[in-house]
Amino acid sequence: MHTIPATTGIGYVRGARIEASAMKRRASEHPDPVDVHVGSRVRLRRTLLGMSQEKLGAALSLTFQQIQKYERGSNRIGSSRLYQLSRILDVPVSFFFDDMPAELSTRPSGLAEPGQAGYEQERFTKRETLELVRAYYRIENSAVRKRIFELVKSIAQETD
Repeated sequence: MHTIPATTGIGYVRGARIEASAMKRRASEHPDPVDVHVGSRVRLRRTLLGMSQEKLGAALSLTFQQIQKYERGSNRIGSSRLYQLSRILDVPVSFFFDDMPAELSTRPSGLAEPGQAGYEQERFTKRETLELVRAYYRIENSAVRKRIFELVKSIAQETD
């Protein structure tokens, strides 16, 4: 086992020797699926708020490229950064882990019956859906908003 010399400051963690490969992900590796999920939740919330990557980056003192890496899951988001994101995006930290696919979760599968169809998360992350939701909430008159809601529901029932 080859270790990094102690003089570099990165070969030891709490007195334990760590292999260089264990400390750094290789460029050829794919992003961790949990990092991808958390990043997609950042993108979802940012988009729902109509916030650009540049604006979010400025609020975090980062470049928009760093925000892109977070959203793709290619860079992990640390706990303090996740807390900052929750404050800026006005959601609890748990929001970033909501709707985690079952295969990524270590929790029990819940109370769903075996063979029951899963929740279609990808519909809610499409740009079309996000734009529709944003446009809906820009309607200031609540009576008009309610009538549009009822109209859409009736059209959807006709297609079922």
